[in-house]
Amino acid sequence: MAAAELDPELFLPDPEPAVEKYTIISVDDHVVEPPHLFETYVPEKLRADAPKLIETPEGHQVWSFEGEVFTQVGMNAVAGRRPETVQLEPFRFEQMRPGCYDIDARIRDMDLAGIWAQMNFPSQITGFCGRIFANAKNKEVGRACIRAWNDWIYEEWYKPNPTRIIPCGITYLQDPEWAVEEIHRNAERGFVSVTFPERPHAVGMPNLWDRDHWDPIIQACADTDTVISLHVGSSGMYPAPEGSPLLQLGATMFGQLSLAACSEWLWSEYPKKHPNLKIAMSEGGIGWVAMLLDRLDNIIDRSGYGMGWDERPADILRRNFWFCTLDDPSTIATRHRIGVENICYETDYPHGDGTWPGCQKLVEEVWGDIPNDELRMMLCENAAKLYRHPLPDVVLPVD
Repeated sequence: MAAAELDPELFLPDPEPAVEKYTIISVDDHVVEPPHLFETYVPEKLRADAPKLIETPEGHQVWSFEGEVFTQVGMNAVAGRRPETVQLEPFRFEQMRPGCYDIDARIRDMDLAGIWAQMNFPSQITGFCGRIFANAKNKEVGRACIRAWNDWIYEEWYKPNPTRIIPCGITYLQDPEWAVEEIHRNAERGFVSVTFPERPHAVGMPNLWDRDHWDPIIQACADTDTVISLHVGSSGMYPAPEGSPLLQLGATMFGQLSLAACSEWLWSEYPKKHPNLKIAMSEGGIGWVAMLLDRLDNIIDRSGYGMGWDERPADILRRNFWFCTLDDPSTIATRHRIGVENICYETDYPHGDGTWPGCQKLVEEVWGDIPNDELRMMLCENAAKLYRHPLPDVVLPVD
């Protein structure tokens, strides 16, 4: 469906192209898996058991896989919708902008908002970290679906647009040998990141201290310079009390999820053992990072609870971890404590938190007083360095 065919009762008119005052690389956006993905990229002998898009009696489109129904086809794919039409999720593909699932339409939407490049995470049928397929009952089918998702994002999104799309893959994390093989396969064709669950033990995987399981997987990431991207919510949402407002609490507590995950990955010792390992905390904001650094210093210098390493934990955090933000208008003032070089920017297209199409205007309004060199770092240069991605010839704002 072309953008011109969008239902005017559901969608706002297309915006005028943004005035580009800043070069933006967004390190957290999402794709919606299109109907043809598994039909095209899963081997024919396994295709009958792969996910299928089906119609419900109510006229909704849902994914069916291994006897389960995944109702959130759009995974909050609400970019461009009239606010009064948004309940929680689109029920059909025509209720989303084509940029959610079609690469040509995505590039058009990026151009409208003044976004140089994006890195995209999967959606509901896959899970933010591929956990649906990694936990599949039929392991061979699960592995085939993971490879299919990677082949689709490579062939249809990244390969035709290598300067606009940062390739992030998934891997089969229930089997170390298969996980390592897929990380290497992707790295050899240009993938620079892999998305893991924030807290693997929370989604039916071995915890980070199961060394036999995780050592070869982490080694593969270190060997291939593959960034481990930990998307908020990839291991489930905040454990809300019974009867509480789940949506509101879950959306409010994103930062706590990232804080807990970051602490566990730090104390897993993998960043200590692999000084070149890169871990990106995706969509968790930065408001909690300075607090974590202060606490890490406190448990060394005051209580002694954090003793035992030759290096200070806070130094390892700043060496091995990166953080991303939509804006953080109050806590952006802590950027020097965090390290300006450790902060990246996100637009979260096409989610409800997303800033499309007003990304350029938001930066100007919220970050406009930040020095240009720091703006360039946080908006694009840090991401380009972390993910080894090209920048345009002129990086804005210029001095």
